[in-house]
Order: sequence, then structure tokens, then C-alpha cells
Amino acid sequence: MEYMSKEGYDKLVAELRHLEKVELPQVREAIAEARDKGDLSENFEYHAAKREQSRLLSRIRFKQRVLENARVLETSLLQTDCIQLLSHVEMTNLATNAHMTYIIVSPHEANMREGKISVKSPIAQALLKKKVGDTVAVKVPAGIMNLRIERIYL
Repeated sequence: MEYMSKEGYDKLVAELRHLEKVELPQVREAIAEARDKGDLSENFEYHAAKREQSRLLSRIRFKQRVLENARVLETSLLQTDCIQLLSHVEMTNLATNAHMTYIIVSPHEANMREGKISVKSPIAQALLKKKVGDTVAVKVPAGIMNLRIERIYL
């Protein structure tokens, strides 16, 4: 079971609809056009379109499985006394005094540009169930990062 935000769920549904309603018909049309050109054994366009169809169907099946197992978390029921899925966390890197804000999200919603980190990432795993004022040592590829939790909110 995958827990996620309503926003993440809706985004996944929209991606799946786009794949099924827009991209898949385009690929099927490309296959039909390539098939009309004759000999399929040496038809590059046909083989490329078939590979694209296979890749697309695989992505569709994956997104369908994710949605089948998805559960939307109601943010109004979540607490802000400790860090959990969908928590916004403000923290300070004690080595550099840099301030960071992250949102702990499902792996399917993770996007570093938006400040969303996967609940399965090393930083999120170290932060889970911690409270404001706690200091956390996180093992990252560059070594150990010491973080102090400044604020938790939804």
C-alpha cells in the first residue's frame, strides 16, 4: 500500500489519462502508418513504433498498479508534533548553518526541485518520528550530516 497526498494522487491519475488517451493512440497510429509502407521485416519505423508502444504499455501498467494500491492521506487528521509522511520540515545543517525545508512524500511524488523528498530516502528515514529541537545525524554519500529540526507543519 502506498500512502500519498491528494495532489500526488490527482497528478498520477492525470498522467495515466494522458498516456491512455493521447500518447497510446498516437503510437497506434504510427504503427498503422508504418505497416502500410510494406515489408515489416526491414521497416525501421514499424519496429521503433512497436518498441514505443511496448514502453508506453509498461508505463501505463505501472501507474495503474500504483493507483490500485494508493491510499490518499487526509492532512487534517495528521499531527505536527513529530515528523511523518506529508510533514513540512524546516531544519538547519549544523556544519554549514544552512536552512532547508523539505516535504516528506511518497516515492512517486518526490521532486527535489519542489523540495519534496521520498519517505524512503536516507534523510527522510532519519527524520521520521523526530520532534522540533531534535538533532539528527544522517548518513549521506558525502559522509554524516547533522541536522537540527526547527519547525514541523503541514
